[in-house]
Amino acid sequence: MSEPPVAWHHRPAHVFEPNCAYIVTASTLHKRHYFLGESRLRMLTNALFEVAAVHGWSLEAWAVFSNHYHFVASSPRGADTLRLLVQQLHSRTALELNRLDKTPGRQVWFQYWDTCLTYPKSYYARLKYVHNNPVKHGLATAAEKYPFCSAGWFGAQADPRFRKKVESFRCDRLRVPDDF
Repeated sequence: MSEPPVAWHHRPAHVFEPNCAYIVTASTLHKRHYFLGESRLRMLTNALFEVAAVHGWSLEAWAVFSNHYHFVASSPRGADTLRLLVQQLHSRTALELNRLDKTPGRQVWFQYWDTCLTYPKSYYARLKYVHNNPVKHGLATAAEKYPFCSAGWFGAQADPRFRKKVESFRCDRLRVPDDF
């Protein structure tokens, strides 16, 4: 029997399970704020939606910032497509950003971390965490007011009972890479 992969923060282990929810976090190289401004944040958000749809991933929560992002998504049968989804998202957004900045070949993205959410409590807590991430980073007093996150959508579209359930979970003790 082989040993499970050892996680290391510079080379996280990626385990892919079909029909599961995942939380994904990615950071820009050296935590640089390459996506400053509404147009760049919109470009990254739109690219996330488009690439996720191409690969059959269903976004459930997202928060996009100038130097990182988080999302929770349900995997299709081929969960190994997460790697391709992230690679295409990073490639597409880096090429566009470098075109805008006239810096061809510059490395924009550093790494991504993913966790398969196998327990309901873990899933609900991470949904809440991602929805409320703009408040954590001091970008909004209410997450619903930050336009590059799912909190407003969740508040308006989710079933009230489901919203109440998600909001009841604590997320202050979660271990999510987020020192940006």
